[in-house]
Amino acid sequence: MSDINELRSKMDEITIEMIKMLKTRTDISREIGEIKKNTGKVITDETREDNLRIKIISLCKELNFEEPIATKFLNFLLNESVKVQSNNKETHLSIFLKAKSLELEGRKIIHMEVGEPDFLPPQIVKDALAEVYDKGFLKYGQAKGMPQLRESLAQHVSKNFEVDIKQENIMVTPGARFGIFTAINTLLNPGDELIVIEPAWPAYKDCALHSGVKVRTITTTLEENWEPSIPQIEKTINSNTKMISLNYPNNPTGKILPTKLQDQIVNLAIKNNLYILSDEIYSQYAYANWKSILSYNYEKSIVTQSFSKSHAMTGFRIGYIIAQKNIINELSKFEALCLTNVSEPIQYVAMKALEADTSDNTNTVQRRLELLAKKANEMNLEFIVPDGAMYIFARVNKEGFDGIQFANNLLDKGLAVAPGEGFGNYKNFIRLSACQDEEILTEGMNILDEYVRDIQ
Repeated sequence: MSDINELRSKMDEITIEMIKMLKTRTDISREIGEIKKNTGKVITDETREDNLRIKIISLCKELNFEEPIATKFLNFLLNESVKVQSNNKETHLSIFLKAKSLELEGRKIIHMEVGEPDFLPPQIVKDALAEVYDKGFLKYGQAKGMPQLRESLAQHVSKNFEVDIKQENIMVTPGARFGIFTAINTLLNPGDELIVIEPAWPAYKDCALHSGVKVRTITTTLEENWEPSIPQIEKTINSNTKMISLNYPNNPTGKILPTKLQDQIVNLAIKNNLYILSDEIYSQYAYANWKSILSYNYEKSIVTQSFSKSHAMTGFRIGYIIAQKNIINELSKFEALCLTNVSEPIQYVAMKALEADTSDNTNTVQRRLELLAKKANEMNLEFIVPDGAMYIFARVNKEGFDGIQFANNLLDKGLAVAPGEGFGNYKNFIRLSACQDEEILTEGMNILDEYVRDIQ
């Protein structure tokens, strides 16, 4: 008995020393974060992390220690550094909140920073809101969602994406964001790795960070048409890689992958037994050839969808996940734990919304994107014409340009745009949203044009 107590005491001493060292490491990380902030450097340095990972793996061989345990511990430490250094990160949402505060002070702000359609939901949504009380959809319900809505969604997805989807493959969520968080939190464990192709909506990285999952980024460039290379992805995959996130049509670039390249990425994921988390909420706004991940019939695919963009129902917070039955069963346990079920009145309204023809929304956003592209071209901004979604991701050709400072200064001129740094290492980019009518967008682009000309 004395032997085990002695060993336990040694473990306790080592644990205490590890906490002291963690405190020292965190303090150093905080200092590094301040230097990065003051010098304009990005938080994550993939090259440095890769070099450290190689050293850890080499050390494991020397010590005859299990590599997965060591690399998961490394991922925990790297994530803690990112958290410490990300406290004041500016994104499109922080600019949006500042813009809203200015509006409360009586200022007029043109919103081109968020993807929130200015048009109303379909008329049938208003009618459904009026009748839901009498219909009796007012109680606790299944965590997966109302059977009637799930059946309607299964039919809707099967028809629109030419796949065979059943009710058992659907789970209703309070918006696509929660669906993404649920998938990451449920299917991955702390220390596992998720591949994200940037530029990307920041929620993938943020959801992973808060779940203890390490994000490995694939950086794409304007010069390469925002297309990742297969060798890039292959190099990033290791024993801890469990999922790859895809988002096409892409937010913020509007990019749709060429079919051959998408096929190769899916085949690579299948070969390495990875989950594919595919955010397809902009599928209605695809203006080039687009292919849903569902069409591959891969059993480890998880597709998120939403009524926010397609039906302009952002405030209703209603979305859904499409996946294999066994995955849906696991995800629904997490949803039941967090919120019991999505509001039944809202589910009923969403079910009725599926009856509406929303093709006018698609045409409206396409016209607006064409206007933005024309104006951006006249301003000599660098971008690719989007294949879909509702944004232009443009590089501003000014020496020393800082998108965050630029976006904050533009608020004083009455225009809100999204800094590119919120979507990855794209400090000299901004994202422009086509979610206002043409007259307002023209006014916003004129403000942008004048300010870009004025800055040195």
